[in-house]
Amino acid sequence: MQQFSIHPRELGASLWRNRGLIRVSVRREVLGRYRGSFLGIFWSFFNPLLMLAVYTLVFGGLLKARWTAASTSKSEFALVLFAGLMLFNVFSECLNRAPGLVMGNPNYVKKVVFPLEILPWISLGSALFHGAISLVVWLIAYSLFYGVPHVTIVLLPLVLLPLVLFTMGVSWGLASLGVFLRDVSQVIGIFTTVLMFLSPVFYPITTLPEQYRPLLYINPLTFAIESARDVLFWGTIPNLYLLIGYLVAGAVVAWLGFAWFQKTRKGFADVL
Repeated sequence: MQQFSIHPRELGASLWRNRGLIRVSVRREVLGRYRGSFLGIFWSFFNPLLMLAVYTLVFGGLLKARWTAASTSKSEFALVLFAGLMLFNVFSECLNRAPGLVMGNPNYVKKVVFPLEILPWISLGSALFHGAISLVVWLIAYSLFYGVPHVTIVLLPLVLLPLVLFTMGVSWGLASLGVFLRDVSQVIGIFTTVLMFLSPVFYPITTLPEQYRPLLYINPLTFAIESARDVLFWGTIPNLYLLIGYLVAGAVVAWLGFAWFQKTRKGFADVL
């Protein structure tokens, strides 16, 4: 029986070795999502544009919500909220799809030559594409309301890296569990809904009593969302010590998820 490496080096080696296949698969998946629609891939731009317009109208205009007490801007709440939702949507899309990645591709399981471990990368690539389109919409809106974006935006990939690693680790674990436990997909749907309200998406972390704020940082989304807002909207540099800590933790989670997937993939064909 074929043995699959769980060495941490194999995690990066597999990504590099199959980069061409991942790129083609991501492109096919993105285009396939809009195949047959009148506007096609342009929906990936119109959807976030419409949502941002709705957030601005509802929260800024009708509810007169303000992210900070001193704010007088109607657009601030919508832009800060949308910045957090962009990250959460990438994370939740990957998690919700993860349990069905292997189950939805039984033909790949039967082909020994197909690298099953790249399926979560393909899912992440698709989610990041739509996240990038949302970011473009956000930047256009920010430029219209506030002018030239902050130079700290160049740090965005760096603050997103720990979340990407966390997402991949959890996706590998769920992709494997989804083969053996069919209820996982239902549980994850509920979990991501609850997680959205346990993350500082709709509210600033400062609304919590100071003694409880460290508990919120157990959630890896908290640092990613707060740091993304820092570099995008507020123009400040995130806490480097926290960034390094989350980066290390994310790398560990990614390797654990990858190792679990590699160890259990030998049983996929028997179950399917």
